[in-house]
Amino acid sequence: MDVGEIKKIIDEDVHSAKKQSAAEGQRYYEGRHDILKYKIYYVDSDGKMQEDKLRSNIKISHPFFTELVDQQVQYMMSGTENIFRSDDEGLQAQLDEYFNDDFYNEVYELLTGTVSKGFDYMYAYKDEDGKTCFQYADSLGVVEVRERDIDEKCKYIIYHYADRIEKNKETIRRIQVWDDNQVTFYVQKNNGAVELDKDAGINPRPHIIIHGNGNQKGQLYGKSLGYIPFFRLDNGRKGFSGLKPIKALIDDYDLMACSLSNNLQDFTDAIYVVSGFQGQNLDEFMQNVKAKKHVGVSENGSLDIKTVDIPYQARQTKLELDEKNIYRFGMGFNSAQIGDGNITNIVIKSRYALLDLKCNKLEIRLKQFFRRLLKIVLDEINQENGTDYRMKDVYFKFEREVMTNAQDNAQIELMDAQTQGQLLNNIMNVAAKLDNETVIRSICDILDIDYEEVKENISSGDSLKNAQQALGGLILEGDSNDE
Repeated sequence: MDVGEIKKIIDEDVHSAKKQSAAEGQRYYEGRHDILKYKIYYVDSDGKMQEDKLRSNIKISHPFFTELVDQQVQYMMSGTENIFRSDDEGLQAQLDEYFNDDFYNEVYELLTGTVSKGFDYMYAYKDEDGKTCFQYADSLGVVEVRERDIDEKCKYIIYHYADRIEKNKETIRRIQVWDDNQVTFYVQKNNGAVELDKDAGINPRPHIIIHGNGNQKGQLYGKSLGYIPFFRLDNGRKGFSGLKPIKALIDDYDLMACSLSNNLQDFTDAIYVVSGFQGQNLDEFMQNVKAKKHVGVSENGSLDIKTVDIPYQARQTKLELDEKNIYRFGMGFNSAQIGDGNITNIVIKSRYALLDLKCNKLEIRLKQFFRRLLKIVLDEINQENGTDYRMKDVYFKFEREVMTNAQDNAQIELMDAQTQGQLLNNIMNVAAKLDNETVIRSICDILDIDYEEVKENISSGDSLKNAQQALGGLILEGDSNDE
């Protein structure tokens, strides 16, 4: 790919509508809202628009979007130690080596970027032991290049990032151009010309560099992955940021709250209406008010103090409505919601309903994304160990945790225990008419005990009483008769 073409593609991508929307989502996630650029204007005597720099212009961002994004990501991953599961213990041990804590740390970054920006990436690489690992890649620095817009497969992936800023404030940007076989490294200074990176060593180089051993020690061998190792996760079919449906509401909340603060700031002092003042100027008047607490006026003079009532009730109502709609259309859980005080488990689950819906939609795409990573890992495991594991041998399990009412949980446990006790009593009441095996099997079913393990500890000639002792004394009531 020509270096001039690389610069053109990057510049067009940065200014594309999709990347602008992603950058806006990232900006709001970091709490840098549009309110920070808000200015107040007035029309002067000449009819020209002028910025009013004397009035209060308080700028406060209210990071609802940050909470909604973190809330969704944490809820998606809560209660899940390992998403990749297999009933084969040998395969599970292999999977745990690949999909470990380091991997899930990258998944957290991936999900945060996906929800806030609309889409994000992971890329695969080989560590020093030759094992495939995965790392997060910021979508703002990834450009997909296709021969035609209708092509699904990328011909190139351009990955660029700011490496450092020199003392003379020059920005050094590193650029990588990936294809199916190799990667080429470039460097760019201060948005200038793109040049080959002379510090990159082998350039271009294969995806994997292998160091020789034994007689070949010191020699280098290259290997291609056969695919471009970048994988994209979209937030929905169109890859829209989670900010899109609620941005106007957040901006309105910022404006209402800051306008109220400005009103309070501008009208904290009273207005003095004075006639017949005996002093020389307004400075003397204000000094008399603040220091001496009195003002001299003429015989016909007067002093009237005016105060302004700020109509905050309307703004407060609007703020409450905006907040409610932000959580409603942002499909989040409003932890500040009070309700009628009757916080049962049913009420709690109902408040999580919208968040569950949003996470369910993302979970489907996340499973598809994980399947792509899993295929690479299984191929590597099979190649190294001579196994024949398949995709169907692995499944994904998400276990989201929802806060619950402790009193409700205690009542449920009590009811379960009472029900279990009643069932045991029913069995013991009819035990005399049943054989020991039927009674013991029924008891094991009620207590969720493995019957086969209990059976091993009971000889065929044991009485029901001895069978009860073998169950650990769990049956405390009821009559028993020896056969």
